[in-house]
Amino acid sequence: MARRSSSDSGGFLFKTGIFAVLAGVAFWIFNQFSGKKTDETTEASTPTEMPAQTEKPDAAPTTSQVPENILPVSTTGDVVRHTWFTLSYNEDHEQAEWVAYELTREHLNENWAERPNSFRPDPEVRTESATPRDYTGSGYDKGHLCPAADMAFDDGAIDETFFMSNMSPQVPAFNVGIWRELEELTRDWARKFKHVYVVTGPILTVQDLGQIGFSKVTVPGAYYKVLLAPDQQKAIAFMLPNAVSTQPVMDYSCSIDQVEKRSGLDFFPNLLKGLDEELEGSLDRDAWPIDRKRYEERVKTWNRK
Repeated sequence: MARRSSSDSGGFLFKTGIFAVLAGVAFWIFNQFSGKKTDETTEASTPTEMPAQTEKPDAAPTTSQVPENILPVSTTGDVVRHTWFTLSYNEDHEQAEWVAYELTREHLNENWAERPNSFRPDPEVRTESATPRDYTGSGYDKGHLCPAADMAFDDGAIDETFFMSNMSPQVPAFNVGIWRELEELTRDWARKFKHVYVVTGPILTVQDLGQIGFSKVTVPGAYYKVLLAPDQQKAIAFMLPNAVSTQPVMDYSCSIDQVEKRSGLDFFPNLLKGLDEELEGSLDRDAWPIDRKRYEERVKTWNRK
């Protein structure tokens, strides 16, 4: 028998190795694919319950109860909506340039909630508001723009008025004097007319009285209050210096137009259009009766507190 050469032996071993590798690969592929198929077939025959599709929720509706059409134009674009009042924050002066809300007879006739005195920064102001510490030792009061008493019909409503975004540095005798008198008169008028729209704030375009605190809160030189009785189509405005006063409140009354020119703000742009725009230039003091006794009390008592 002929002897196999070494080259033939090497070739045989090489071919045998190749065959073994291919067989192993084929066996692995068979196991992998046959197993996967079996799993898929099982899943297809007993379908699992898919989770229910949920629609993407819409953005949470605002909780603000302030009618949008009463808001002035914001010069800063930083509008903050709380439940019962809305404001436009001015970061340069660390206070609101205006606060707007509706004051109703119905709410004023409710039992008054307790005054919380919970002064605190406003978390809704994106640039951060002033803090109570800014007022410490300044000699100025944390003067409410939207008065706590206007929101005393509800615990949550009155508590919101103590956000620092609703505060402005006021001379104490002004805060507890003529400013208080005007706030009380405004509530009188809301009861008389059933409801009034109120916009109030500092006049930041006149000479200020300096700055206070680490946040450098501007001390305004004057304040305004603009009132509109929509059902009676009556309007009145006031501009008052941030100082003690012995003058009657009506000495500071004026038209809405005058406040707009002084402050650079635009009030009730969505309400006073066309013929109604004449209200901005009108002033009928007799339509807004005042209590003479309150004035006398202010001069004798409130100014001296």
